[in-house]
Amino acid sequence: MKTKEFCKMISRSTPGPGDGGNTGSWRVLRPVINLEKCIPVKTNKRACFNCWLYCPDCVVTKTIPPIIDFEYCKGCGICAEECPVDAI
Repeated sequence: MKTKEFCKMISRSTPGPGDGGNTGSWRVLRPVINLEKCIPVKTNKRACFNCWLYCPDCVVTKTIPPIIDFEYCKGCGICAEECPVDAI
């Protein structure tokens, strides 16, 4: 009896800013990061980044300080909702 090998194909694609087109004009609310409260800025460490993790449009950078790309931010408010220190 012969053994057959199978290969699984897995998509490694992830969405990025602009995949849905320029959506910044849809925004009603504009998130602003309070750098005095932001955990990565206060500690100067790659900590927290809930805003980056939960943003459905991938428009928050994982840099210190985090930066929001307003060209594609829809203003959904998820980043503000998920921030543990209300820095947004």
